[in-house]
Amino acid sequence: MQRVPILKLGDVLIVSIQIDLEDQGVLALQEDLADAVVDSGARGVIIDITAVEIVDSFIGRMLATIAAMCDMLDAQTVVVGMRPAVAITLVELGLSLGGVRTALNLEKGVALLDHIKGATP
Repeated sequence: MQRVPILKLGDVLIVSIQIDLEDQGVLALQEDLADAVVDSGARGVIIDITAVEIVDSFIGRMLATIAAMCDMLDAQTVVVGMRPAVAITLVELGLSLGGVRTALNLEKGVALLDHIKGATP
């Protein structure tokens, strides 16, 4: 099973999903990310899905679950790199991805986290 790398940039963790995630891979990512947030004291997590071409309800739920988990660990989550077709599919599936912020690319995702962190004491 391939693991998704988690990179640290300051107080932000960056997760770039470059592989098709199976159930076990998602569970491993959730566990690895929770550990990384706690170990690093990260205040933000950026999940880059630029390479993800197909999204189903499983991937949508996974993103929402990771965002909720990170929020409980005091880290904000931003999903970046969503393709228009992926956004359309998520809407058609009725997945609102509650609690998940989005940005067009990594640069805008970092700026959004900086803005969020600046707005909170």
